[in-house]
Order: sequence, then C-alpha cells, then structure tokens
Amino acid sequence: MASEILIYVGTYTEAIRFGTGELFQGQGEGIHIFSVDLTSGALEPVNVVKGVKNPSYLSFDPSGRFLYAVNELKSYEGGDGGTVSAFSVSADGRDLGFLNLRPTRGTDPCHVATDNDGRFAMVANFMSGSVSVYPIGTDGKLGKASDFVQHTGSSVNPARQAGPHAHSSVFDPANRFVFVPDLGADRVVAYRFDSAAGKIAETKGAGAVLEPGSGPRHIAFSPDGRFAHIVNELDSTVTVFAYNGETGGLSKLQTVTTLPDGFAGENSCADLNVHPTGKFLYASNRGHDSVVAYKRDAQSGRLTLIGHESSGGKTPRNFAIDPTGALMLVANQASDNIVAYLIDRDTGVLKPTGHVTAVGTPVCVKFAR
Repeated sequence: MASEILIYVGTYTEAIRFGTGELFQGQGEGIHIFSVDLTSGALEPVNVVKGVKNPSYLSFDPSGRFLYAVNELKSYEGGDGGTVSAFSVSADGRDLGFLNLRPTRGTDPCHVATDNDGRFAMVANFMSGSVSVYPIGTDGKLGKASDFVQHTGSSVNPARQAGPHAHSSVFDPANRFVFVPDLGADRVVAYRFDSAAGKIAETKGAGAVLEPGSGPRHIAFSPDGRFAHIVNELDSTVTVFAYNGETGGLSKLQTVTTLPDGFAGENSCADLNVHPTGKFLYASNRGHDSVVAYKRDAQSGRLTLIGHESSGGKTPRNFAIDPTGALMLVANQASDNIVAYLIDRDTGVLKPTGHVTAVGTPVCVKFAR
C-alpha cells in the first residue's frame, strides 16, 4: 500500500447512557487498527485489540511508543467512576500490549491527553465534571493520580447543564497551561501546569466564559500558538480567541455558526481540528451530519466559511487529519463507519474518496505518531 500510515480507532463496546439521557448500545470490539493509503483513502484492517471496555478516546504520548485510552464507564469495582488504560505500541505499530489501568475518580471519562513532555496524562470525567492527572513511568505505565480537581457550576440548559461536565483537556504549546472546556458550566477552565510534580492550579482571570447555553466541548490551538478555538456543542458554534501564553488569557475575537443558513433541525457539535498548515479549521455537526470548513486568517485569526460536506453517515463524533494534511477520516458513531476525504491544500475543500469502512460505533480516530 503506497504512502501507508496506521490509524487507531476507539469504540464503544457495551451500552452507555449519554448526558442526553439516551441509552446507546456499543457495537465495537475494542481498539481497531487499520493501515491507510494516504493517496486513495483506502483502509485495510490490521488488528483488533479486544477485551478493552469502551475505549472511547485515545491519545499517544509524544514519542508514539505508548497509547492511552479512557474506559468510558460509570462504575469500576463496585464504586462510581471509570478507568484509563495504558498500552505499549509494538515496533511495527500493528499491536498493543496492555500495561495497566487506573481509576479516574469520576464517571464517564471521555478524554485523555498527555503533556508535551510525555511525563503526565490528564483525564476529563464528563458526567461528574472532574479532572485527574497521572504520572507516566519510563515504561509507559500510569502511576497513582498526582492531582484531582472537582469542578462546580451549572448553566441555563436544565437537561444538559444542571452540573459541571468536563469534556476535554488540552495542554498549550509551551506546556505551561492546560485548558478544560466544561460543557455544564459554559466556561473553559485554565490551569497552570506544574510539569515537575504533575499538579494543576486554576488560574484566576485566565481561561474564558462562554455564552450561556453554548456548551464548550473541545479546544484546539493554531500551529503558531497565537489563537485558540472552542467548539460549542449545544449552540452549534465555534469561538475564536487570541491566546496570551504568559498569562493563560483567552480574549474573544469571533463566534461563528457551524450550520448552513436555513437549517432548522436539531444539531450538536462534537469535534474540531486545525489543519497542519494552519490555513483551515474544521468542525463536525451531529444532526446536520456534516463537517464544516473555514479558512483561517493567519494574522487576525478570524474564520471565513468555506462550506459544508456530508459526513457520509450519522453522528460524526470525531475526525482526524493525517500529519501531512492530505487526508481526513470521519468517524460516524451512529452509522458504524469511517469515511475518507481528500483535502484540497489550496482551498480547504473536502472531496469524498468513495472509501467507506465499517467499524462498530467508532468514537475516536488517531493517526500513528
């Protein structure tokens, strides 16, 4: 296979009740590994790492030698909370070796990220609204939690925002701060990160407060680190901020809708990614079932709509762009497939390749490092 690269797909393997109240039955088998032809977008199955419960979100350490997966569960060993699992990546990338797991001390862990040095991992617990930090050993194993913070707060949507819901955690390019969008509290919490001790401390006056009912979900920085972008799940918008790397401050510049004019159906946003060149930004719509594309102004950070492309399935939960910026893979959670698109490097327009791959309830796609 020409221009081959591997991808790893996290799935739901058993039933889970979402924050919406919907009971969803997972159809995945574990962590699926595929080889991808970057020229055509064709996927070939390589392996399935089974016996892993609800490995919904995945993250590599910076070296690519270790992979971490949240186990999105409400209970573990008789107590409330999920777990996070550590794996070693084989030399050829085609297999994973289980290392250990740790309880997350919160329910429905939905996101895991490692810091830029690969010394700590941070988990966001969605339903209980908390975050946990774990040291990473030289062997890739997770140590006992070095820190834990319980969020508080609520907002205007009684069905979705009765309490805090931490949805992700992203370290800034300098590894000084880590940002946690809290869907339930309509804010992005900024923590100063102690990279020696694995401790986090909320930084007052930093982070951001979003519009009531917006539901911030994920954050992505521009390649130059000057701007941050938040996708808001509940009101289907993207907000752009200027970023102050010294203070952790986020200054709002612009908010744009993710939906086309005239759309009147129900929708919620899920993922967003900045193109490796920094020229474009993309976000996924669940309901409209599309990926929206914007052009980024490198100087002002402002977004201009390019257009919408069908996700080729239902409920595009997550999508990934390969490191060269040539290909996008969209994971459609409710239609059990991954759809491949070529990315026009000049215009940012997505072009379906025609390759659609069956995967049970895909939740997360990660390209190998």
